[in-house]
Amino acid sequence: MLDIKFIRENTEKVKKGVAAKQLDPSLVDTVLKLDGERRSLLQEIEQLRAERNKLAEKKDIESGKKVKKQLQSKEPELKKAEEAYKEALDRIPNPPADDVKVGKDESENEVLKDRSWGKKPKFDFKQRDHLELGETLDIIDVKRAAKVSGTRFGYLKGDAVLLELALINFAMEELGKKGFKPVVPPVLVKVPVFHNLGYSEHMGNEDYYVVHGGDPEKSKGEEEAEYYLVGTSEHSVVPMHKDEVLKAKDLPIRYVSFSSCFRREAGSYGKDTKGMLRVHQFDKVEMVSFTKPEEGDKEHEYLLSLEEKFLQALEIPYQVVKMCTGDLSAPAVRTYDLEAWMPGQNKYREITSASNTTDFQARRLNIKYQDKGKTGYVHTLNGTAFAIGRTIIAILENYQQKDGSVLVPKVLQKWVGKEKII
Repeated sequence: MLDIKFIRENTEKVKKGVAAKQLDPSLVDTVLKLDGERRSLLQEIEQLRAERNKLAEKKDIESGKKVKKQLQSKEPELKKAEEAYKEALDRIPNPPADDVKVGKDESENEVLKDRSWGKKPKFDFKQRDHLELGETLDIIDVKRAAKVSGTRFGYLKGDAVLLELALINFAMEELGKKGFKPVVPPVLVKVPVFHNLGYSEHMGNEDYYVVHGGDPEKSKGEEEAEYYLVGTSEHSVVPMHKDEVLKAKDLPIRYVSFSSCFRREAGSYGKDTKGMLRVHQFDKVEMVSFTKPEEGDKEHEYLLSLEEKFLQALEIPYQVVKMCTGDLSAPAVRTYDLEAWMPGQNKYREITSASNTTDFQARRLNIKYQDKGKTGYVHTLNGTAFAIGRTIIAILENYQQKDGSVLVPKVLQKWVGKEKII
């Protein structure tokens, strides 16, 4: 959510930002119109309340009744006006940062060629994709998963499980050294809290799973509680500090979380649904930061650098992609993707991302900080350490051998307990 004062004082800039995100800039005019209406009503009500108080002091009961009746008429109008205004304000996205390329969709994203890393492996044999490798090695099973859960699910088995645990341990160990606090968060988030993250108004909710179930804390007959299953740990880690005032001396606060994540992936079809690339359930190790406003951009680059170091440690070639305005989410002002080279598909595929949402989510969740007696909203950032499934895909395809075995990256061998998966 944007500060309405900022919108009033920077109307054209906000409109430009809304348009750059491929949305209708008239949303800004609607917000300002509704803001004017609610402010006018509020002023009128405040005047009536002042008049009512004066009449009470004078003990003018008859006149007081007339004013009371006027108030009873105006106050519901104000409530409706406030609701309409809030709904419209929530539809305004966070304007892109000035350094982000204007573009309509992912086809216009910018590859940062000077930040590409690693050499693509060359094979003197017919390379296999991750599914063929996984099935041959009996470490991935999508056929049995289909019997149990349907399409776009999979079992990780044997050494694939050891790879997952190794990636988690590696990330936790490295980030723990850098002051990130480990968290295993809930995967169910209340509907209002999820909406306050700022994704619902424009991305829709068709990509996320909603859970309907009676809240055990409620008595029978009460309305069923509704939750969202998290699509990333960020969804439950950022709201940890909802309605809190943090101390400036404690910032930045950094968390590294591990959780299962759930996506419906509505509208995704074709080759991407083969194997474990685009599934409904997957595990992630996620980084989340809370910073002072002036430190947000620096923190964003820091999270990106950590993502790069992880892939470099695994010796997996990658490229850095900077999203254009039309591909940004509503809360983000800037997002970087790391795309790992996947030989089985002969292309780079997204494997991690890092986003700066400035104070957009913090305003909606009411997360503030106090510095020298003054309060302001923190800036929130998120970045993927490892999307486990896709990282395993990259390992299998880049480290495959002629005999169908797969080498284990050196940094993971102490946890996997072997040098090769056979």
